[in-house]
Order: sequence, then C-alpha cells, then structure tokens
Amino acid sequence: MAASARPLVFITGASSGIGQALAARFYAEGHDLALVARNTQAMHDWAAVRGLEPARYAIYGADVSKADSIVEAGTQCIVRQGLPQIVVANAGVSWGVDTAEREDLDVMAQLLATNNLGMAATFHPFLRAMQARGSGTLVGLASVAAIRGLPGHGAYCASKAGVVAYCESLRGEMRASGVRVVTLLPGYVATPLTQGNRYPMPFLLSAEDFARRACRTILRQSSYAVIPWQMGIVAKLLRVLPNALFDRLLQGRQTKHRHRLEP
Repeated sequence: MAASARPLVFITGASSGIGQALAARFYAEGHDLALVARNTQAMHDWAAVRGLEPARYAIYGADVSKADSIVEAGTQCIVRQGLPQIVVANAGVSWGVDTAEREDLDVMAQLLATNNLGMAATFHPFLRAMQARGSGTLVGLASVAAIRGLPGHGAYCASKAGVVAYCESLRGEMRASGVRVVTLLPGYVATPLTQGNRYPMPFLLSAEDFARRACRTILRQSSYAVIPWQMGIVAKLLRVLPNALFDRLLQGRQTKHRHRLEP
C-alpha cells in the first residue's frame, strides 16, 4: 500500500475505550489510522459499523506486553502505510494488587510489562526514522494515579509514575531532532477499564469527550497535560498534602479488585 498524503496516526489499544475513541476523533480530523490491539475482530467490526473508508485504515494484531509483537506491528505499519506522524502508546491495564499474595507479584510483572515496557516497545520502531525525518509526535498515556500512590493500586500507580518519568526522559532525548513527546494524564474516563471501580470517580469524562480534548492537546504538541484540568488541580493539592494527612484521608477507601492470573 502506498503512503497516503494524509497524516497517519498509530494507536495501540484501539479495540475499545480511549484508544477507540481517539481513533474516531483522529479519523474525523482527517488522519489515516493504524489500529493496533490483540482483538483484531473488534477493530474490524468497529471500522465496519463506523463506515471507515478501507483506504484510510489498517489493522494490526499485537500484544504490547510482548516487545517483539508490538515492534513487529510497528515495522509492518511502516512498510504498509508509511511512517506515522503521530504514535499513541495507549494500551494499558489496571489491576489491584496485594503484595502479601505471591501470585500478585506475577500480576505486577504483567502490568509493568504492558504499561511500561510495552510503551517503549511501541515507540521503538519509529524513533530512528522520525529523527531522520526531523518530525513526529510520540504520545504516552499516563494517569493522575501517577501523582501519588494509592492503597491497593501500588502496581498501577508505580507503572504510571514510570510512564511520566520515561516520557520526560525521552522528551529530552528527542528534542534536538524535532520529534516531540506528549504525556497525557487522564483523570477518570468511562471505559471498560474503570467500569468495575468501587469508589467515587469525580469529574468522570466519556471516552469521546476525553478523546476530543486529548486530540487537541496532541495536535498542539503540548508536552504535558492532565485531562480534565480539574483533576490536575486535585492532583496538585494531593501532592502537597503532608503524608500523615494524605494517609488519613485515604484510610478505609475501597480499592480496585485484584486480578487473578489464569491457571
């Protein structure tokens, strides 16, 4: 397939939730799509229901927790559709963990493989070519959970704090080349990832509303944004709270369900 004159965006986790909403938004903004997820059938079904033009999208099956899998998808994208203008490392998982449970150490390893190594592997196939071209935007999806550690969410909070630090490091490395790095910190967004949460979710956004705001931020090439901005204020307030007060505030708060690995 010859490269299109339209800008191309590569999005992981595109089979549902934020990834799917971002795909719809970028398509409406005139971008071609490279859609990536494990569930390729869901992406085919979604594209058919939305009536996407076949020439404007391609679908790649990959598991971001396996570096070779997502690197291969990125390599195929370059061959098939050309070098993207935007790469969105959106795919991620969110599970509660209890460090006293041995099996939860394996859960944590799986979570970090997806949320952290998976992000680096998503960007990897495009870095050298973007540097040579002198342009491109790499987008990392973190979370307001990166700001402070929450009881029962140790693995997820650690992974998202890692995303923020990793993207900040990468931004410095890429700056001289003209490649931009954007770090997005969503607050609560109504997706399959959050539907089982057992605690209040203030300033909850629909996936479509989040995608609209995120797309605007990405196209502006802002380096860092909390969406919605109200959660940014909440996060900053939590950051400056003394530890004793912060701990007392969260005492007894419901936590996310633990994930049990399949036998």
